[in-house]
Amino acid sequence: MPSDSFAQFSDSVIAPACAPFPVAPNDSTPLPVVPKALYVGTAGDVVLRGVNGTSDVTFRNVAAGQVIDVRAGFVRATGTTAADIVAFA
Repeated sequence: MPSDSFAQFSDSVIAPACAPFPVAPNDSTPLPVVPKALYVGTAGDVVLRGVNGTSDVTFRNVAAGQVIDVRAGFVRATGTTAADIVAFA
């Protein structure tokens, strides 16, 4: 295990991600961990529901390499055309 100079600091929403994970969009299964943000590797639309949201929203024409600063509970398969999405957790 590499030495971590920042291990003694608490995690926060503005801190770098410690455990990023790939996102498989799904209409009914929530993300396993609420992320700090989402990275979009391949351009397209992203349909998601914020962790405290009551309805889905669509981020249209998200560019490849763009980060969406949202704490999502779900990333929906229906309507999501973007790919290679990574959650920053």
